[in-house]
Amino acid sequence: MKKIKIFLASSNELKAERDQFELQIYHKCKAWFDKEIFLHVDTWEDLSAKMSTTRSQDEYNKVLKDSDLFVLLAYTKVGMYTAEEFDQAFGVFDAVQKPFIFTYFKDADSSTEESLDSFKQKLSKLGHFYSSFQDSNDLWNQFNKELDRLGENEFVEFKPQSKTKSSSTFEATNFEAGEGVGIKAKQKSSDAKFDNLKAGGKIDIDIQQE
Repeated sequence: MKKIKIFLASSNELKAERDQFELQIYHKCKAWFDKEIFLHVDTWEDLSAKMSTTRSQDEYNKVLKDSDLFVLLAYTKVGMYTAEEFDQAFGVFDAVQKPFIFTYFKDADSSTEESLDSFKQKLSKLGHFYSSFQDSNDLWNQFNKELDRLGENEFVEFKPQSKTKSSSTFEATNFEAGEGVGIKAKQKSSDAKFDNLKAGGKIDIDIQQE
């Protein structure tokens, strides 16, 4: 049985969405039983708050660094600890190409805090385009598709499907070619590639959208 560890980060205002997310992960585990894939979700509520020589957040960060996927949810704000968890995940990904990072922002129907805008600007500077969701069902529909794509590659390499305006994950590139690994958030409009263009010859067009 292959265990895939998912770290779910968000503030308390999205507790209902986190609970529903975990429930959907449970159903996915049942669906993938024959594939021998077990999805394990860690949230700050699940992790022990026992006393240690370091603060509790440091203990959470240790679990995060051992995760395969990092999922961040935000609504009207991005708390200090949620932002720190993202920084930890990003730092580990930069070094070892895991965890794969997904960020989702719930459409806000009320005023938002400055921390949300600051975090979005931070993602923009990193070249990362987050995804938006309306409710728990919308969130799961999006993430479930990402799980299926990761499952096709045995959670070793992430190959995103064609993206529209928003792309919610950081990707390891040149992984198989051994050319070194960079961080790439892909957002491209239709890219028409002309292969074998010769004067008077056949034009072979391969249109891709990544």
